Amino acid sequence: MTAWTRRALCVATLIALMPVDALAQQPVDYTVRVTAPRHHWMEVEVLFREVPAGELQLRMSRSSPGRYALHEFAKNVFRVRAVDGAGQPLPVYRPNPHQWNVSGHDGTVKVTYRIYGDRADGTYLQIDPTHAHMNAPATFMWARGELTRRPVRVTLIPPDGSDWQVATQLFPTEDPLRFTAPNFRYLMDSPIELGAGHMWEFDTDDGQVIRVAIHHQGSDDDVLEYMEGVRAIVAETKAVFGEYPRFDGGTYTFIADYLPWASGDGMEHRNSTILSSQESLGQAGRGLLGTVSHEFFHAWNVERIRPASLEPFDFEHANMSSELWLAEGFTSYYGGLVLARAEITSLDRLLGSLGRTISAVSTSPGARFRSAVDMSRLAPFVDAAQSVDRTYGANTFLSYYTHGAAIALGLDLTLRDRSDGAVTLDTFMRAMWERYGKPEGSEPPAVARPYDVEGARQVLVEVAGDAAFAEEFFSRHITGILRQHAPGDTVTVRYRRRDGSVDETTGHAGGSARAGGRDPSSPWQQQGMRSSTAVLLASYPQATSPSPATAPGARPHPLLRSLRSIL
Repeated sequence: MTAWTRRALCVATLIALMPVDALAQQPVDYTVRVTAPRHHWMEVEVLFREVPAGELQLRMSRSSPGRYALHEFAKNVFRVRAVDGAGQPLPVYRPNPHQWNVSGHDGTVKVTYRIYGDRADGTYLQIDPTHAHMNAPATFMWARGELTRRPVRVTLIPPDGSDWQVATQLFPTEDPLRFTAPNFRYLMDSPIELGAGHMWEFDTDDGQVIRVAIHHQGSDDDVLEYMEGVRAIVAETKAVFGEYPRFDGGTYTFIADYLPWASGDGMEHRNSTILSSQESLGQAGRGLLGTVSHEFFHAWNVERIRPASLEPFDFEHANMSSELWLAEGFTSYYGGLVLARAEITSLDRLLGSLGRTISAVSTSPGARFRSAVDMSRLAPFVDAAQSVDRTYGANTFLSYYTHGAAIALGLDLTLRDRSDGAVTLDTFMRAMWERYGKPEGSEPPAVARPYDVEGARQVLVEVAGDAAFAEEFFSRHITGILRQHAPGDTVTVRYRRRDGSVDETTGHAGGSARAGGRDPSSPWQQQGMRSSTAVLLASYPQATSPSPATAPGARPHPLLRSLRSIL
């Protein structure tokens, strides 16, 4: 069976499972005409049929899936026009910056508008002579009310004479330039790359297809090396959870723009991701694979293991979540870990990154003011949000990416220590997947069982088999404020020798992440430590005497532990 046949069968199955009323409804039809790529604008036409009586309220989104701040996409819309079913002009009134109201229609409304865009990343829109790079919320106007529940069709019209191709998670039709979505929410979660790129694909071991669309200026040899890394990342990420998600349509698509005029970014979606960078494949090499790893992990963690605070996503307001320490922070931890497991990066490099993460958390002034939950809730103010006034964030905020990654490391090591390696963070993530990610919603992108902080705590209770431990861990590291060590605090580091014995050493904080076993002359190797052993110490300034926190009975920092064998 060919890849195209498998995809056609998956799409047919999806249509068969759609609610009958959705199939009976008139779809919303979009037509995108790339008419002025040199001037960075294009024209979009939207046709609404069987519009309910009364005023039709049209909106441009203010937020975008994977982003938590406001981005005000209406700012680049101009020349909005509306006609009825007979082609007669309709009055258009703009009650606020994000909305256009159309009145006096006969049940049919055709809206046309022009939209400007010149930023290629995971959030915005770029139109130029090489491509139309579309993030859906930055591109498509939509109608409030029951029209958001209707199926959608999108027809793409590239510039005359171009040989542009399409990469998207939208569902294909017999027309290579026409695609469908089961509803407005799936459309908004589906980026589109219409341009001069090339598509590669490979099959997963469960019969699904991974597609990689790359728009770049490098050589085929650069792409082949990159593809080897993508294959390894895909396989190693699946190993964490034990299985792939059931991708809608049977495909997952990496959409990569590695161009001098692109902006560095990565943005997750249900069955695809956007990857962009100013660096070329030849320049950056494997350096671009870190974003690949992070974003593909999101296909499980955040797209399907989804916080209730983000379900459903609100396109009219900022989206505040208490769970980004897990949704983003744990993903950041695994982004580097998967690269090391796939042997794309070295253990030394991984440990250096983890050491910097611990140092950042341990020395951050913001960690004295807010918990991991509170840091997550600040995302609308920091996630690519811009303001002209100065803030106090440097002293009161610690990124939930960094904070969450340190928590993930600490929990991973703690679970391993408690169980002699039988229970790990992989065990926790698989349990989260089974309970919250695997159950499927009525139609994509709906999630059947979103989780909250308490739900994650309950999963830790089950995985660790100890309710008191889970309660203490969450009260200390998730909902509580982290106690930081002062310079010179005593840190106890435990490590395991190659013969299986466990030893420990105590000293003042002041080192950095180190890995033994690479150099035969290394003192760690000479002491008989395994090559997968590392010692992690926060990078505090050295002090001549210990602080009061090192008095007898003082507990070592919970995140500073021996790294045994997380690979």
